[in-house]
Order: sequence, then structure tokens, then C-alpha cells
Amino acid sequence: MGVGLKMIPSYVRAIPNGTETGDYLALDLGGTNFRVLLIRLRGKEAEMVAKIYEIPSSIQRGTGDALFDHIANCIALFCEEQFGKNHKKKLPLGFTFSFPCKQDGLTRAKLIHWTKGFSASGCEGHDVVHLLRKAVKRRGDIEIDVVALLNDTVGTLMACAFKENSCQIGVIVGTGTNACYMEKLENVPKLKGQWETDGDPPMMIINMEWGAFGDDGAINFVMTEYDKTVDGNSINPTKQLFEKMISGMYMGELARCVMEKMARKGVLFQGDAEGISKRDSFTTKHVSEVETELEEGGKEKGFPRTREILREIGVKNISNEDCLNVAFITQSVSTRAAHLTAAAIAQVLNHIKKDFVVTVGVDGSVYRFHPSFKKLLEKKITALVDSGIKFQLMLSKDGSGIGAAVVAAVATRIAHEKKSASKSRSDKS
Repeated sequence: MGVGLKMIPSYVRAIPNGTETGDYLALDLGGTNFRVLLIRLRGKEAEMVAKIYEIPSSIQRGTGDALFDHIANCIALFCEEQFGKNHKKKLPLGFTFSFPCKQDGLTRAKLIHWTKGFSASGCEGHDVVHLLRKAVKRRGDIEIDVVALLNDTVGTLMACAFKENSCQIGVIVGTGTNACYMEKLENVPKLKGQWETDGDPPMMIINMEWGAFGDDGAINFVMTEYDKTVDGNSINPTKQLFEKMISGMYMGELARCVMEKMARKGVLFQGDAEGISKRDSFTTKHVSEVETELEEGGKEKGFPRTREILREIGVKNISNEDCLNVAFITQSVSTRAAHLTAAAIAQVLNHIKKDFVVTVGVDGSVYRFHPSFKKLLEKKITALVDSGIKFQLMLSKDGSGIGAAVVAAVATRIAHEKKSASKSRSDKS
């Protein structure tokens, strides 16, 4: 399991058990906007208040201190709105930080490198939790207790586990793709000697970073000429090859590459390839719209939406047969994406071998909005899992928000349980 994959320890040691209650802050930083959330957990229910704040490009590219001062300022504004001026609340905070990190504890994570247009100086190679704590301390007017840092995939699993504690796997199929799962620590050689006597549960969520599966050549046998074209034109050739076959960032472009070749061969659009030759003009949203129209009887109606999409991107000479062929191409691309995702999920299910129905928490725009992705996924996983393995897919809502609060709640619960156990032992002695 995990050959060629990073398999990064998350240091999240348990899923919720239903006793988590209380108020938690969550911080979701993964792009040009970020969110501050107040989440009230009550058993299996969560109430949420969230506010979105912008990070101006000057701050994204300025100093690390300026960036984290801006974040701390927004937290202060949010807390003032929620609790009033001069409040003295000190709430546990879960921090979803969707940038590559080297994590060696639940609250220790060094930024490896910025992505998504960020380049704030003095952050790479530094502990981002420490940078946030320092910024909060510099203000002196708010108190927060950062109890966990996580990525959005771990949040997806935990948000789902809050509703259904049989959840053992979290998957995102959106702009990108990734997965994580709950692993026995005895199967994690890199952590040998670090957990055996710490009193925490002997489990940990492992962030697979499975978008990079195949970067070592393991999936070359399923790569087509179209995959190679999309990979070659990407900003990171030869990297994230599994992701490029599956995710929303590339699905539309894969379909467009096939269409362009078919047009050049005279099979589509009366041989006129010019309109379909502009890179990234056909998007994954278009894939979903074309297939939705087909499912809703578009053939009988003359494919009005498919024609409109093709005309908008510059295609002329569109026949009904062209529309049917375009739908066939998009179906081929999205079905393969679902089947590859299913193969990966089935392998994780076979590996963890649970004797109960395992819930797989799934999120992401492809899973949410493609008309048949979920159905294709379920059917293929069922065909690929070992005999006796049972599962259910569940849409996981707001992993980076609710998931962060749940991770904070579980960390707080475990710390409290350990403290109580320790006190009980000392009372007896």
C-alpha cells in the first residue's frame, strides 16, 4: 500500500465518538480568499457562522509577518462581531491550511513551498502554526488556542465522520484529487517508536497525496496520447499524473483534445478543427452540461445546450450526429475518471479490511455536479472490492470548515481524557 505515494501522517489520531460538544473556531486558508468560522458542535449537529475575507495580492506577495498579521486581524474582527468588544473567550481553533507542508505533530507543520500565487517571504521552511500564534500574540487583544492543523482531505473525512462515525476514508474529486484514510499505526514504519507509549489511540489518518500516483511510471499502461498531450501542456509535466486523468482541472481539456483530433480526421464538425483547437476552451463544467442534456433526452430535442456550448467556443458546422459524438467523448473521459477513482478507493477498502460497512466521505465539484459520476463510482467499487467488503459513499459537506472544527474537538477530547486518566492514576497512588 502506498508505493510511490507520499503517505503523509496527519497526526489526527481518532474520529469523533459523538460526545464532542462546544464552540470552536476554524480557519480555512487555501487561496486568495480565506474563511473564519465559528462552529457550535452539539452531538451530531453543527451550527455554523462563517465570514469570507480577502487577501490582497500585495499581502500574498509581501512578508510572512504581514500575511499572518492580516489573518490575525480578520480573526479579531470576526470574534468582535460574534462575541462583542473586549470578550475574554479563548476558543480552540482548527486550521485548514491547503498548501504543501511537512507535518511532525498536530500543531507542527513547516510550509514546504507556496502554491496558488502566494509568495510571502519568511514562511517557506517555517512552522505556520507558530507564525499564526506569533501574529495573534503581537496584537494582544484576542486569545486563541490552535489545537490542530490539517489539510482539506483530512477535513473531508472528519466532517463526514461527525455525521457517520463508520467513516474511515476521505476523498476529494474536484479541481484536484486526493484521499486519506484511517490506518493502524503498526503499519506506519516511519513513525515507529514515536507513538507506542503516548497513550493516544493506536491509529492515524494518513494523507495519501494520491494525485501523484503514477509519477513513477506505474500507470503508464493506461495513459493515452491525449493524456500525454494534456500533461505536456501543463505547468507541471510528468507530475500528478493520476490527478490529470481524473480531476476537474483536466477533464474538459482531455475531451477537447479528443474532439480536436476527431475533427482533424474529418469525423467531427465536417473536418473543421479550428473552433475546437483553443486550449482549455472546453471545460469540465461543459462535460457535465453535455452529459446532463443527453440524460434528459437531448437527442430528441436536437441538443440545444450542447450546440450553444460548441458555438460559444467557436465551433461551426454542428450536426446532431456531432453532438451525439461529443457526448460519447465526454462520457468516455468521465467514465474512465470514475473507474480510476473507484479502483483507488477499492484498493484502500481492501487494505483496511473492516468487518462493518465503511463510509467513504467524498467531496469536490466533479463528484457533486457531474450527473453520473457517483453512480459510476459506486458500481465500479462494488465490482472491485474483495468479497465481504461493504461500503457506502456519503457527500461530505464543508470539510475545510466543519472538518477543521471536528479535528479541534477530537484533539481537545483526547487531551481531556488523557488528563483525567492521569489524574485518576495519581489519585489512586
